[in-house]
Amino acid sequence: MEQYKGLDKTLYIWSTTENLEKQVEEIKAATGGDVQVENINRLTMATYENASFDLIVIENAQLTDAFGKLLNLLKPKGKLHLLTYVGGSESICQELKLSGFINTTTSQNSITCEKPGYETGSAVKLSFAKAKPAAAAVWKIDGDEAEEEDLINEDDLLDEEDKKKPDPESLRVCGTTGKRKACKNCSCGLADELEAEKQQKSKVETQNAKSSCGSCYLGDAFRCSTCPYLGMPAFKPGEKVQLAGNLLNSDL
Repeated sequence: MEQYKGLDKTLYIWSTTENLEKQVEEIKAATGGDVQVENINRLTMATYENASFDLIVIENAQLTDAFGKLLNLLKPKGKLHLLTYVGGSESICQELKLSGFINTTTSQNSITCEKPGYETGSAVKLSFAKAKPAAAAVWKIDGDEAEEEDLINEDDLLDEEDKKKPDPESLRVCGTTGKRKACKNCSCGLADELEAEKQQKSKVETQNAKSSCGSCYLGDAFRCSTCPYLGMPAFKPGEKVQLAGNLLNSDL
């Protein structure tokens, strides 16, 4: 019992008076503290306060239903030492675990166990506050720093045409629609401007135009079904002819 050196208070539970005084003296010598004695048959009637002892030694563990009482009498991390016991060690160890003891060990005819490091019936306040979400992890690929040094200057992607400022007149929009589209009763001149642009785009020079059939200028009677001049009056070769916008992309 040298492992119990320095324990202040010990309870020795005896079943017979034989060698009682000798056993108490040995416990005192081993622990260096005070030793109180109690008969095993009167244990359930004892009025000791809970958490009163650092060590409890039992001469003969016959009453397994008293282990719960012994657990309450021990201080947190207090030791229970069974000198002798009746029955198999496995059944006794099982009863001790069910009663709340931990770290049970056996050696020859003795069993040692320990009370947990908290008092029986103690409570701890739990926090149910919602934990703050962890900051999103930032993915980083090896060599990012090296890649940043090789980045292309975005200005190098622009040519001189891209850098030219647009004509303010081409950006003029309708005050009603907010777009470059004239409203129904346009009075700001945007409708006339858009119509002039449309007419300008619809003009085509036929002086150098070549006809696949060579008869387009003669009139519809001589034109094929896909002729862009279909429906227009006859004209002289080289004469300027105004085509509808939807015919500009047609092939002669």
